[in-house]
Amino acid sequence: MKVTVVGSGDAFGTGGRSHTCFKIDSGEAGALVDFGATSIASWKKLGLSFDSIDAIAISHLHGDHFGGLPFLLLDCQFVERRTRPLLLAGPPGLRERLYDTLDNFFPGVSKLNWSFAWRVEEISPGRPTKLGGFSLETFGVIHSAGSISTGLRLSDGQAVFAYSGDTASTEALFEIGAGADLFVCECYSGVEPITGHMDWPTLKSNLGAFSAKRMVLTHMGASALARRAEMELAGLTPAYDGQIFEV
Repeated sequence: MKVTVVGSGDAFGTGGRSHTCFKIDSGEAGALVDFGATSIASWKKLGLSFDSIDAIAISHLHGDHFGGLPFLLLDCQFVERRTRPLLLAGPPGLRERLYDTLDNFFPGVSKLNWSFAWRVEEISPGRPTKLGGFSLETFGVIHSAGSISTGLRLSDGQAVFAYSGDTASTEALFEIGAGADLFVCECYSGVEPITGHMDWPTLKSNLGAFSAKRMVLTHMGASALARRAEMELAGLTPAYDGQIFEV
């Protein structure tokens, strides 16, 4: 399994990082986890192709995690001229929110005569499903987005990629990251707790409870980025756009 960090930033692009997006490749299978509003710029900078993607998993319905989907779909239609199907999977409410976003950004485009079939599958936490060539399991976490927010585990049968989504500290994180080959965990604050987000002091005090083989920190605000050296000393890897992991 190959994991490419396309975007590792918070909602505000702190540190010049793009919105959240991870590209997962295994053999012939390709998937994305999240695709925020600015992810497409990093995608283009890295020279990646949407035609290599079979499916996309969305963790929750905030713009920095799903807001780039209209641009992705239109790029597939008008730039890459995609012809093969594309699956978009995410929490309940994704279908309505995506169609609203499409028509707000580009009025009438949802009724376009698409050159490729794309569909939305809404997934409730605790219901394992297939995502292209991967198995997907989602978990409810603590983050307000107008619909349930989730963390997830994606497996190709040999390796497991786990992702916290955006969340405050919760017992669910230990289950999401359990034994994962790569666990990407958000850590927005380097100091005090922020509603709906992980903070470094809390995460640091709980590191012994995680069993993932490797932990990567993402979605960092300024105060968290300032503590990267401390995070590395604790055995964690701060994420950056363009980073690649082979697991």
